[in-house]
Order: sequence, then structure tokens, then C-alpha cells
Amino acid sequence: MPAHLLQEEEFSSASSTTTVTSRVTKNGNAVVEKDLLHHDNVAAERGMVDDLFDETYREKEGPKPPFRYVWRNIILMSLLHLGAIIGLTMIPSAKIQTLAWAILCFVLSALGITAGSHRLWSHRSYKATLPLRIFLTIANSMAFQNDIYEWARDHRVHHKFSETDADPHNAMRGFFFSHIGWLLVRKHPDVIEKGQKLDLSDLKADKVVMFQRRYYKPSVVLLCFTLPTVVPWYFWDESIIISFFIPAILRYTLGLNATWLVNSAAHMFGNRPYDQNINPRENPLVSVGALGEGFHNYHHTFPYDYSTSEFGWRFNLTTAFIDLMCLLGLASDRKKVSKEVILARKMRTGDGSHKSG
Repeated sequence: MPAHLLQEEEFSSASSTTTVTSRVTKNGNAVVEKDLLHHDNVAAERGMVDDLFDETYREKEGPKPPFRYVWRNIILMSLLHLGAIIGLTMIPSAKIQTLAWAILCFVLSALGITAGSHRLWSHRSYKATLPLRIFLTIANSMAFQNDIYEWARDHRVHHKFSETDADPHNAMRGFFFSHIGWLLVRKHPDVIEKGQKLDLSDLKADKVVMFQRRYYKPSVVLLCFTLPTVVPWYFWDESIIISFFIPAILRYTLGLNATWLVNSAAHMFGNRPYDQNINPRENPLVSVGALGEGFHNYHHTFPYDYSTSEFGWRFNLTTAFIDLMCLLGLASDRKKVSKEVILARKMRTGDGSHKSG
């Protein structure tokens, strides 16, 4: 997020990976970093800078606006979680095929968020061909966490104004607010104001993104609820009730909370080996549930890295998926930060926890 990087860019035509590197010299235990390059220069190759922290933003003085509750969301979220509890009680009665299908739907829908609306469309940390973009859009509708355009817009605002009034799920307002509460109240006026000023031309130019936005509601009905319910009922004669409450409702609720934990737990619990001056933390448990999105101190320090972590596939199924897509020729131009830059940043702004392993 904030601060500058010490690095220079290297581009290899023989590889589908763009690596950001730096020159460092060692003087005893000291690491002297050379050739300071602002985040903007790194981001320029992606054609965007709106996911980089804006240090010029200042919160408005005076009292905060009062909460304006969205009772429709409060009621729907309450019913959804009640349905998830019912789904939990049905697990012992479900067929093994149904449970496997629910897990598959969870992973597919999660990839629609992690590899899709997050790493591809929010950060443009790699490039995807049309078939892959269509697949990720289908998976994204199955996840039902707002359409890609709105998700990416809010996420860019989150990075650019992290932990301020302009952050949609500002963790400084507490665990509950950053987890789910932000969806139960009206947005802070600064969130709306700053979101309207972002350059979203890349999203508007993507016909797949805009097609999904136009037909988002019917796609959600079909892919998030109907398809997960019908498949077990039709193909292996599962109870329609179990088919609805486990692969649809329970799976959807778990997917939501896995994403929300990135906004809440990964902003509060864990170490900060890359930048101790920002709130996001490294949280491996969140990474397990969110397919690699819990390495959050790293991600907010280097938001353009396609892996959101320096550790490759470790607790990071999304990185493995993107690498597979590159192997198959469906993705390319993965942005990656070099080990030299990572070490230099740890030494300069980290909390020292990397020294203990």
C-alpha cells in the first residue's frame, strides 16, 4: 500500500511472467537499496494506478455521519445464515456425491472471486484470454458477491483509501463492520465520492464484464442457486431439500464468509513482515479458506503481484490455478515481485518477523 519501492523492471520475452527486481548491496547486515522507483512506474505497465494507496487523502473533520441501516440486507443475511445452519444439520443425511459437488461449487465460485474479480479485474496482475475470462465470469456469478464491475471498483477504492472513511470495509471500525456490517449499512459518503472518481475504463472496455453486469441478476439465479440445486437432485436422486440447503445455501454462505475474513481477520490478526506501517496482516488460516488471499500484508505492499504472496503455491490454490492456465495458454503476463525487492522491503519497513522464519 503506502510507501515506495526500490526496484527496476525487467521484462523477459521468453517468459509469461513480468518480474519486478531491484539492485541491492550488502554492507555487513545492512541492506542498502538502490534506484528508488515509485509504485506508479510499476503500475504503469498494467495501465492503472488506482489500487495504490493515496497518501494525500485526509478524512473530513467533524462528526461522522450516523449509520443508516439497510433493513433488507439485514433480514436477508440473517435468513441466509439461518439457512446455512439448517444445511449444516443436513450434512449427515447427504450423499457423498452431494458433498463433493458442494465442495466443487465452493472452489469454482471462489476462483471466480480470487482469480477473477480480484487478481485479474481489480489488479490486472495477469492477462486472460477470452475463454478464461468467460469461465471466470461464470464462476463469479456463482459466487454472488456483486458483479465484477462493482466488485473491482469497490476493491480498488479499498486499496487506494485503505483503513479510512473512503474504505468500504474500513477495519478501523471494528471486526464486525469489516466482516459483514459494511453490507448492512449505507456506504460512507467518501466511499461513494472516491469510487466515482476512479478510472474504470478498462472494465467498461471489457465486453465480458459489461455483459455480466447487464444480465447479473438472472445469472445469479441460474448459477448460484438453480444449478447447484438441480445437479444433485437430477443426476443422483438427492433430496431436493438437501440439494438446496447444502450445495446452494451452505456453500454460498461459506464462500461469503471466506471472502469477508480477508477484510476482517486478515486486517487484524497476524504478523506484518513487509510493512509494519499498514494494518493488513499475514494470516495463513484465512489463506486456506480463501484459496490464497490471506497473505494480506504482502498483498497490500505489492498489490500488482499475481500470486498475492512470495510463497508460490503454499496455501494458495489460486496461484496454482493461474499457473495452470498459463501452461495451457489461457493466461499470460503474470506480474511478480523479485526476491531482491521483497527482501529489501522487509528490511526497510517490515516488523522483523521474517527473521524467525
